[in-house]
Amino acid sequence: MYQPHFTITPGITKALMSIEAARQTILALPIDIDMLASLRETARLVATHYSTQIEGNRLTQAEVHQILAGTHIPGRERDQTEVRNYYRAIEEVERLAQRPDVPGERDVRRLHGLVMHGKATPTPYRDGQNVIREAATGLIIYMPPEAADVPALMADLMAWIQMEMDRDELPAPIIAAIAHYQFATIHPYYDGNGRTARLLTTLLLHNAGYGLKGIYSLDEYYARNLQGYYRALTVGPSHNYYMGRAEADITGFIAYFCEGMADAFAAVRFQADRAATRGAMDQSGVLRRLDPRQRRLWELLRRQGTATSAEIAANLGLSQRTVVGLCRDWVDNGFLEVHDPSRKNRAYRLAHAFDAK
Repeated sequence: MYQPHFTITPGITKALMSIEAARQTILALPIDIDMLASLRETARLVATHYSTQIEGNRLTQAEVHQILAGTHIPGRERDQTEVRNYYRAIEEVERLAQRPDVPGERDVRRLHGLVMHGKATPTPYRDGQNVIREAATGLIIYMPPEAADVPALMADLMAWIQMEMDRDELPAPIIAAIAHYQFATIHPYYDGNGRTARLLTTLLLHNAGYGLKGIYSLDEYYARNLQGYYRALTVGPSHNYYMGRAEADITGFIAYFCEGMADAFAAVRFQADRAATRGAMDQSGVLRRLDPRQRRLWELLRRQGTATSAEIAANLGLSQRTVVGLCRDWVDNGFLEVHDPSRKNRAYRLAHAFDAK
C-alpha cells in the first residue's frame, strides 16, 4: 500500500494548532442563515475563479460572477465552460461531503467528469503517457507514471485515504495534503488533474469536519503564489516518477499546504467575525421559520446537545434512511452541523445560529 515519507516538523505543528484554533472560533460564531448563504456563495465564486485561473483561465473574478449569473461573454466560450463546470463540481463536493462515508475512487472520477465535461459521469484514466513542460522553454519538468500503472496507483491512494480516515490518527489536514500531492504526482488524466486534486482536498477536509460551514477556499492561496505551489509539488532527485519521485520526502509540500490552510482559516475567521457582528440575529424570528420537524429536533438538541441519526429518527418517528437525507439538507441550509463525522456514529448538533442560550 502507498506509504508517504514525511516528518511532522515544528512548523507543521504550529500551522495545525492555528488551523484548529480558527476552526473552533469560526464554528462558535453566531452567523445567521442569510449571512451564511452569502458567505458560502462568495467562497464558491472565489474557488471557481482561482482554481481555473491557476490552469490559465483568463476571466476576472467579476466576470466569473457574471458568467455564473447567466451572462455570456463573446469569444471566451472555453473559459466560460471551464468556470461553469468547476462551479458544478464544487456543488457536487458539497453534496458528497454530507455522506457519512469516505469518498472513493468513483467519486473522484465523477468530479473529474464534472470538471472536464460538466457531467457527473466517471471518466476513464489516460491511456497514454503525458508530460509536464515548462511553458517558456518547452523542457520536461515532470514525467508521470506510465498509463498502465495509473489504475493500480489510484486504487492504492484511495485505499490509503480510506485507511487513514478510518484510523483517525493523522490530522485531517495532513491526510488532505498528502492526497493532493499524490494525486498530482500520479497525474491520472491528460488534463484537469490540478482542479480535481484541489476538489478532492476540499472534499476530504469537509468530510473530516474541516468544512467551516462551506465559507472558505484554499485556491486563492495557491493562485497568489503559483511558483511556490509548483515548487512545493516538485520534490525528489529527478523529474521522472520512477527515478525517486515516488519515494521522495514530501514534508515540504505538507508544510506548504498546512501553512496555506492556516492562512486561509485566519482570513475566514476575520471575515466571519465581521459577518457575525453585522448580522446579530433575533433568535425568535429565525425559529419561526422552522418547520414542525425542525422545531421538535431543536428541542431535543437543546436538551442533550448532540444526537445521532438513529436518535433523531426515533425522536421524529421516521426511518433512519429518511433522516439521513433530512440531516444532509439541514446541514446545507445552516440548521445543523456535523458533530461527529465518523461513518459509524455520525452525530449532529444545532448550528450556532440556533443554539444561542
